[in-house]
Amino acid sequence: MKILMEGMSVARTFFVAGTDTEVGKTYVTAALLARAAGQGLGTAAVKPVASGCDCTHEGLRNADALMLQEAMTLELPYQQVNPVALEPAIAPHIAAHEAGVQLSVPRLAGVCRGVMAAGADLVLIEGAGGWRTPLGPRAFLSDLPRELNIPVILVVGMQLGCINHALLTAEAIRRDGLQLAGWVANFVCESMARPEENLATLQALLPAPLLGALPFDEEADYRNAAEHLDLSPLLPPL
Repeated sequence: MKILMEGMSVARTFFVAGTDTEVGKTYVTAALLARAAGQGLGTAAVKPVASGCDCTHEGLRNADALMLQEAMTLELPYQQVNPVALEPAIAPHIAAHEAGVQLSVPRLAGVCRGVMAAGADLVLIEGAGGWRTPLGPRAFLSDLPRELNIPVILVVGMQLGCINHALLTAEAIRRDGLQLAGWVANFVCESMARPEENLATLQALLPAPLLGALPFDEEADYRNAAEHLDLSPLLPPL
């Protein structure tokens, strides 16, 4: 399950990207973690950059990062799960600029490598927004999986326009030299016109296995969503 990198045993790691913001990246990431934990695997996750954080007595905290911390099996400090926490719920590069924070891909990669070597079998690194979310004038969050050289799991928000968004994102991932390891169809709307036809079209056109189709869940319980996922295309059997 684990691989060697520079003499260290590190987890199998994937970057979880979305076709856009509000497509359920955290929900899907937590569900993947829960599914892996249910199969007896040790899991960890990183949300490198999060905007829209709340002020608490412990510092800035992001609800998505807290969900990942709850879903994973390793006990890691919050700062390792979410190294850059920004208060305004706006684009991360704008929030960082307003807070006087410089977003550095090498620094974020260093945090991720620390989690990758922490003893889990599976590590998921969740992005923010879509694939080309800026970190600064000449840097993008998509530079992080390139720096780490890790495959990508794509979360497709199943709604009108999802086919175009999914195909363009898959093209960008391939052009960046990364492998699209799998994708998850997340039905973010209670009713979608022709859902089966849209799902079939994506299965035919996306060059990666479908890991699961998550039905709309008003409660957004990632534990229930885990039942609809298949990790076998990602992880070899123990």
